[in-house]
Amino acid sequence: MFDPECPTRRLLDRIGTKWTSMAVKVLAEAAPHEVRFAELRRRMPGVSQKMLSVTLHSLTRDGLATRRVEPTVPPRVHYRLTDLGSSLEVPLAALRDWAEEHMAQIDHANAISDAEAEADKPA
Repeated sequence: MFDPECPTRRLLDRIGTKWTSMAVKVLAEAAPHEVRFAELRRRMPGVSQKMLSVTLHSLTRDGLATRRVEPTVPPRVHYRLTDLGSSLEVPLAALRDWAEEHMAQIDHANAISDAEAEADKPA
């Protein structure tokens, strides 16, 4: 994992963003159907059009999603998880479950650490 070419490190660099995990979740919920770009954006609060485009480009480049463009004006772009992308949903779901179970503990530890840091500041 400490080697820059380690498969785990390379994978975490690709999928370790909130937008990637959120896009995989939205696409997995829609499976086996496609999801239009605009619908993805609606279902991912806070994502910018550019960030969603970058995220979806990465997913398709890595073979985790497919992209289909309808030749309309304006073009309608549809996305769907590949089998490989669908297999990623299981470990991402486990990570989401872990976060839901433990995030309150992490927030509590942060609050204690922040309070201690504040108390240590010179007057």
